[in-house]
Amino acid sequence: MIKLALYSTFEGGFSRTMENSPYLLNMSKEFAGKRVLVTGGIRGIGRAIVKRLHAAGAEVIATARSLPEALPEGAGFIQADVCLPEGADHIIKETIHTFGGLDILINNVGGYSSSTAGALALTDEDWQTAFNANLFSSVRLDRGFLPYMVKQQSGVIVHISSIQRKLPGNMTMPYSAAKAALVNYSKNLATQFGPEGIRINALAPGFTETEAAEQLIERMAKQAGTDYLAAREQLMDELGGIPLGRPAQPEEVAELAAFLASSRASYVTGCEYVIDGGTIRTV
Repeated sequence: MIKLALYSTFEGGFSRTMENSPYLLNMSKEFAGKRVLVTGGIRGIGRAIVKRLHAAGAEVIATARSLPEALPEGAGFIQADVCLPEGADHIIKETIHTFGGLDILINNVGGYSSSTAGALALTDEDWQTAFNANLFSSVRLDRGFLPYMVKQQSGVIVHISSIQRKLPGNMTMPYSAAKAALVNYSKNLATQFGPEGIRINALAPGFTETEAAEQLIERMAKQAGTDYLAAREQLMDELGGIPLGRPAQPEEVAELAAFLASSRASYVTGCEYVIDGGTIRTV
């Protein structure tokens, strides 16, 4: 049990410790009874979020396009491509069939892969693929689950965005644009559904050392004829440097996601939280 001491600074000093406050939290069970869906929940940040919320008592379903070699312990799984309308529909139906509703939705699916030849080489399909993965996947699931959250007058949605919406990459233009649109959409949605007791926020990771990032670094090291640490340093330099001197770990991003999903953030909505080790230096 963690006891949060809440102090008042009025009338010249600290007044009291609220040991019987509703803010006293048993952190190991703070998500007990909560029904959670995490898209892209079998690898990287998504997997870390699944493990973090389940460890705190939540019932969690992860989604992915392909069957994983191993699921996070205790998690359910729905195989579907959330980037396609029919995949999103399948996830919504299966989740409601299993849970009867939903308390927390983590829209984690995202990413981008296309030509690195620049803007003029990008096709309509490249743009549509990026927006399907990074914007419309969230839009479709939100549209499917929000009526259930409205009915119960509670719910939390977290959209995983990216610092690239503020620091667009030359070779990932559609991805950066889609993530910027996601944050704009998330803010608007939070305004509309706040009166219904639903909190909606975005979380923007910087360079995070996921399995996919490790594979990229290994390829860079091989191409440059150097080692992993040198290639990782090169990648951080290309991002403009990270003041903390290292990438984030998926578990660190998951911890912030858990905060936003929890009652500890009960007055937080319509925001974007950046977790990038200080990469973005603008105010």
